[in-house]
Amino acid sequence: MTGVRELRLVVTAADYDEALRFYRDVLGLEQRAAFASDGGRVTILEAGRATLEITDPPHAEFIDQVEVGERVAGHIRVAFEVADSESTTRELEAAGAEVIAEPTRTPWNSLNARLKAPAGLQLTLFQEMSE
Repeated sequence: MTGVRELRLVVTAADYDEALRFYRDVLGLEQRAAFASDGGRVTILEAGRATLEITDPPHAEFIDQVEVGERVAGHIRVAFEVADSESTTRELEAAGAEVIAEPTRTPWNSLNARLKAPAGLQLTLFQEMSE
Protein backbone atom coordinates (compact mmCIF):
# COMPACT_ATOMS: atom_id res chain seq x y z
CA MET A 1 0.00 0.00 0.00
CA THR A 2 1.32 3.47 -0.88
CA GLY A 3 -0.33 5.35 2.01
CA VAL A 4 -2.30 8.58 2.17
CA ARG A 5 -0.30 11.77 1.66
CA GLU A 6 -3.01 14.37 2.34
CA LEU A 7 -6.50 14.57 3.81
CA ARG A 8 -8.63 17.04 1.86
CA LEU A 9 -12.11 17.93 3.11
CA VAL A 10 -14.15 19.18 0.15
CA VAL A 11 -17.06 21.49 1.01
CA THR A 12 -19.62 22.73 -1.51
CA ALA A 13 -20.64 26.25 -0.44
CA ALA A 14 -23.79 27.85 -1.83
CA ASP A 15 -22.25 31.26 -0.99
CA TYR A 16 -18.70 30.64 -2.22
CA ASP A 17 -17.50 34.22 -1.69
CA GLU A 18 -18.74 34.32 1.93
CA ALA A 19 -17.19 30.95 2.73
CA LEU A 20 -13.87 31.97 1.16
CA ARG A 21 -13.87 35.27 3.07
CA PHE A 22 -14.63 33.53 6.36
CA TYR A 23 -12.19 30.62 6.14
CA ARG A 24 -9.34 32.36 4.31
CA ASP A 25 -9.56 35.99 5.41
CA VAL A 26 -10.98 35.67 8.94
CA LEU A 27 -9.88 32.24 10.18
CA GLY A 28 -6.58 32.71 8.35
CA LEU A 29 -6.28 29.51 6.32
CA GLU A 30 -3.56 30.13 3.73
CA GLN A 31 -4.56 29.85 0.07
CA ARG A 32 -2.60 27.09 -1.68
CA ALA A 33 -4.28 27.19 -5.09
CA ALA A 34 -7.38 28.37 -6.93
CA PHE A 35 -8.96 27.12 -10.14
CA ALA A 36 -11.95 27.99 -12.29
CA SER A 37 -14.15 26.09 -14.70
CA ASP A 38 -17.03 27.30 -16.86
CA GLY A 39 -19.02 29.22 -14.27
CA GLY A 40 -17.39 27.55 -11.27
CA ARG A 41 -14.55 28.15 -8.82
CA VAL A 42 -12.57 26.21 -6.25
CA THR A 43 -9.95 27.36 -3.75
CA ILE A 44 -7.69 25.02 -1.79
CA LEU A 45 -6.79 26.31 1.66
CA GLU A 46 -4.02 25.05 3.94
CA ALA A 47 -5.37 23.95 7.29
CA GLY A 48 -2.25 22.68 9.01
CA ARG A 49 -1.86 19.05 10.00
CA ALA A 50 -4.89 16.91 9.20
CA THR A 51 -6.28 13.97 11.10
CA LEU A 52 -9.37 11.85 10.59
CA GLU A 53 -11.28 11.36 13.83
CA ILE A 54 -13.76 8.51 13.75
CA THR A 55 -16.26 8.21 16.58
CA ASP A 56 -19.25 6.03 17.27
CA PRO A 57 -22.67 7.58 18.02
CA PRO A 58 -22.44 7.24 21.83
CA HIS A 59 -19.07 9.02 21.96
CA ALA A 60 -20.27 11.72 19.52
CA GLU A 61 -23.17 12.26 21.94
CA PHE A 62 -20.69 12.51 24.84
CA ILE A 63 -18.57 15.11 22.99
CA ASP A 64 -21.65 17.21 22.23
CA GLN A 65 -22.79 16.95 25.85
CA VAL A 66 -19.38 18.18 27.08
CA GLU A 67 -19.00 21.00 24.54
CA VAL A 68 -22.61 22.13 24.09
CA GLY A 69 -24.84 20.40 26.61
CA GLU A 70 -26.94 18.54 24.04
CA ARG A 71 -26.60 16.62 20.77
CA VAL A 72 -26.20 19.19 17.98
CA ALA A 73 -23.60 17.96 15.50
CA GLY A 74 -24.49 16.13 12.35
CA HIS A 75 -22.54 13.42 10.59
CA ILE A 76 -19.53 15.71 10.07
CA ARG A 77 -18.02 18.36 12.34
CA VAL A 78 -14.78 20.20 11.55
CA ALA A 79 -12.33 20.88 14.39
CA PHE A 80 -9.52 23.43 14.20
CA GLU A 81 -6.75 23.65 16.79
CA VAL A 82 -6.10 27.31 17.59
CA ALA A 83 -3.74 29.12 19.95
CA ASP A 84 -6.56 30.94 21.78
CA SER A 85 -10.07 29.53 21.49
CA GLU A 86 -11.67 32.48 23.31
CA SER A 87 -10.28 35.20 21.02
CA THR A 88 -10.76 33.10 17.87
CA THR A 89 -14.37 32.48 18.87
CA ARG A 90 -14.91 36.24 19.19
CA GLU A 91 -13.24 36.91 15.80
CA LEU A 92 -15.34 34.30 14.01
CA GLU A 93 -18.51 35.48 15.73
CA ALA A 94 -17.80 39.06 14.57
CA ALA A 95 -17.32 37.68 11.05
CA GLY A 96 -20.75 36.05 11.01
CA ALA A 97 -20.42 32.65 12.71
CA GLU A 98 -23.08 31.72 15.24
CA VAL A 99 -21.70 30.66 18.61
CA ILE A 100 -23.45 27.48 19.70
CA ALA A 101 -21.35 27.06 22.84
CA GLU A 102 -18.72 29.25 24.47
CA PRO A 103 -15.24 27.84 25.16
CA THR A 104 -15.54 25.06 27.73
CA ARG A 105 -12.81 23.09 29.52
CA THR A 106 -13.17 19.44 28.52
CA PRO A 107 -12.29 16.23 30.37
CA TRP A 108 -9.54 15.72 27.76
CA ASN A 109 -7.93 19.01 28.88
CA SER A 110 -8.69 21.32 26.02
CA LEU A 111 -10.72 24.52 25.78
CA ASN A 112 -13.38 23.89 23.13
CA ALA A 113 -15.93 26.22 21.54
CA ARG A 114 -18.65 25.24 19.04
CA LEU A 115 -19.82 27.44 16.16
CA LYS A 116 -22.14 27.28 13.17
CA ALA A 117 -20.11 28.65 10.25
CA PRO A 118 -20.51 29.42 6.53
CA ALA A 119 -21.04 26.57 4.05
CA GLY A 120 -23.19 24.76 6.62
CA LEU A 121 -20.25 23.57 8.71
CA GLN A 122 -20.29 23.09 12.44
CA LEU A 123 -16.88 23.93 13.88
CA THR A 124 -15.10 23.06 17.07
CA LEU A 125 -12.26 25.40 17.99
CA PHE A 126 -9.94 23.68 20.42
CA GLN A 127 -7.02 24.96 22.42
CA GLU A 128 -4.82 22.35 24.10
CA MET A 129 -4.31 23.24 27.74
CA SER A 130 -1.25 22.50 29.82
CA GLU A 131 -1.71 20.33 32.86
